Amino acid sequence: MGTQTEGEVSLHGEMNTLIRRSKPDRSQRIRNVVQWLFVALNGWLGVRFFLWVSYFERGGEGLYVPRPAGAEGWLPIAGLMNFKYFLLTGLVPSIHPAAMFLFVAFLLMSLILKKAFCAWLCPVGTLSELLWKLGRKIFGRNLHLPRWADLSLRGMKYLLLTFFVFVIGTMSVEALQSFMSTPYGLIADVKMLNFFRDMGDTAMIVIALLVLSSMLVQNFWCRYLCPYGALMGLVSLLSPVKIRRDAEACIDCGKCARACPAGLPVDRLMQIRSAECSACMVCVAACPAQNALQFSLPPRRAAAPAQRWFSRALGPLAVTGILAYIFFGLILFARATNHWQTNIPRAVYMNLVPHANEVTHPGM
Repeated sequence: MGTQTEGEVSLHGEMNTLIRRSKPDRSQRIRNVVQWLFVALNGWLGVRFFLWVSYFERGGEGLYVPRPAGAEGWLPIAGLMNFKYFLLTGLVPSIHPAAMFLFVAFLLMSLILKKAFCAWLCPVGTLSELLWKLGRKIFGRNLHLPRWADLSLRGMKYLLLTFFVFVIGTMSVEALQSFMSTPYGLIADVKMLNFFRDMGDTAMIVIALLVLSSMLVQNFWCRYLCPYGALMGLVSLLSPVKIRRDAEACIDCGKCARACPAGLPVDRLMQIRSAECSACMVCVAACPAQNALQFSLPPRRAAAPAQRWFSRALGPLAVTGILAYIFFGLILFARATNHWQTNIPRAVYMNLVPHANEVTHPGM
């Protein structure tokens, strides 16, 4: 009585497929909305920051727009330096404090929800995803590098991360404070803006090659070169939430593995522990069997011994809510404690911003 025939197993799989298809997965639609809302937020911050810089470049003429501290999210190195300073002293740095709070927010997201920051919020990740999808439409497919080449290139982002961690890790409290107080440290955000505004031929060629590579290979920058993503991936290994597969509900169609942007063997594992998993939930959306694949906390057994294990799955709305809670929660905390804005006298900016291109790195 307890043994299923091949026909019953096949019928079970077909029923699972029909049940799942009757309830379309909304995870990718919700994720795409979150992605583009965050892109819009960054665009709004970018415009305000540009207007703020332009005010000082015009010598204080025209409309003054307050400096948007959120633009410091584009200063991950400053965020890492300030975070180390905070750990060593217990004090929130006065220069670019928002960079530290945003850095901590993105680390918390990775600690709780795998590398969700990369797939749900990061504007570069969103652009990278757009490029490989565009490349697939233009060229008909994306390239898949040989395993040896893929593994070798993946090590690049960890080498870059090691370099930054080593350099910052060897700096003393005094050195950290001194660096941030230099003209370069004060206007590091302006220097970054000017890099893109006054881009040289070499930089343009490199970016063009990255764009082309991103069209040919899925998530080329994120997969092989992004040290920020490498850090998020390492932190995400501690996350209790993972993609988990129910072998009994699985119909072994392999669609999840083929859909995974990171190329992970989702169909052969019970749970995905890899640092490459970005919690994009594309594999979950591709799965045709109900509850065979979920983004969830560790399962636990139901009260009745005869019942199967049940999963504490997180849907896309729950993921969105947790990301928003961490992001806005830390921003509100920083604002409430007066640790969000970089409070530098306007006269200092008036002197430095117009001459930002002349300011060099203190180590040069």
